[in-house]
Amino acid sequence: MASVCFYFQVHQPYRLRHYTIFDGGMDYFDEDKNAQICRKVAGKCYLPTNRLLLELIKEHGRAFKVSFSITGTVLEQFARYAPDVLASFQELAETGCVEFLAETYYHSLSFLYSPNEFAAQVAAHRKLTEELFGQKPQVFRNTELIYNNDVAKAVENLGGFKAILAEGADRVLGYRSPNYVYRPPSAPTLKLLLKNYRLSDDVAFRFSNKHWSEWPLHAEKFARWVNAVNGNGYVVNLFVDYETFGEHQWEDTGIFHFLRRLPREILRHPDNDFKTPSEVADAYEAVDTVDVPHLMSWADTERDLSAWLGNAMQHSAITGLYKLEHQIKQANDPELLHTWRKLQTSDHFYYMCTKYFADGDVHKYFNPYNSPYDSYINFITVLDNMRTRCAERAAASASRSALTPSVSVQEISGRRGRSDVHRMDESLTP
Repeated sequence: MASVCFYFQVHQPYRLRHYTIFDGGMDYFDEDKNAQICRKVAGKCYLPTNRLLLELIKEHGRAFKVSFSITGTVLEQFARYAPDVLASFQELAETGCVEFLAETYYHSLSFLYSPNEFAAQVAAHRKLTEELFGQKPQVFRNTELIYNNDVAKAVENLGGFKAILAEGADRVLGYRSPNYVYRPPSAPTLKLLLKNYRLSDDVAFRFSNKHWSEWPLHAEKFARWVNAVNGNGYVVNLFVDYETFGEHQWEDTGIFHFLRRLPREILRHPDNDFKTPSEVADAYEAVDTVDVPHLMSWADTERDLSAWLGNAMQHSAITGLYKLEHQIKQANDPELLHTWRKLQTSDHFYYMCTKYFADGDVHKYFNPYNSPYDSYINFITVLDNMRTRCAERAAASASRSALTPSVSVQEISGRRGRSDVHRMDESLTP
């Protein structure tokens, strides 16, 4: 039996505008650019791929299944800029053939810097997923598949999860295959599902590479590779960014034709099927434990954290950001808290990456700045302004508390009213 487990990551950050020391206010984010990119990717990827998946589910019934993890930041942008995309994901949810996974609401590195913030963001993302899609997530994937034994233990302690996803890195697997189910040694109640990075990257990165020895990649050929797992594993975990379809791999590469034919070709083999991550966890027993003492991710050839924390600029920016946590939360200001959390999104630190070796083209392609140094300067300028705002609000709050009775944030919010986007973030108020 070879079960294909399709998992798609859906994410867009809130990109910063060009912010200088002469700017005032907290309008740090480039709303025009965020709207433009969200709608562009919606037209090229989200809407056509969702339509195709819905057609495939109708064609194959419950034999074809997929799963998504959709960050809170992109769900907010869908609500604001592309509500038809949000509706199309909800239509997929109604089929019963799509599973939604949990992660950090803001696609953050919070696990590394603040256990309390990490738990709050996971809780908020689970709540939003249940409200929008009618599912309480049972499987967790951390930002960028960042994982080690400690991550597994922290997720187990949150409760309600049956499995966690991670990269099937060679250095942790050794002679073993990612095509089996494992357990973390630190979290015995969780199953560990490992990405088959070779087959996943064949689709995500190599599909349109004409210099690749296997180009062109057709669904029939890929199905043969999946069939070869029979007898050598239980599951093929294909974990890719959803933007692979139509955005990273453009329509004229044939990527949609490949996806349309793939379920049919895989299901031709009588021992193959499609399962969601929770179904994989239910169907297969763990064959072994996989010890991952050091942090890993699915990024770059090293599969480590150097894409986000590989240089002094990145460390300076992220440590400065998390040093504000106490002040931010003491301010008891939902808007300020939401803004600080949007700055936690891992993309901001990815833009500061200075790696220009085997992975350099990837980092340059996704970087909206002229250089990593421009990204760092812009982020630090925003952070300095936020630090000043925190100090001003703390002083004002102390002054008000000395003169007037306290008024709760809930009362203030009730008087002013709230937008749909603010309601999404309500659960993040400490």
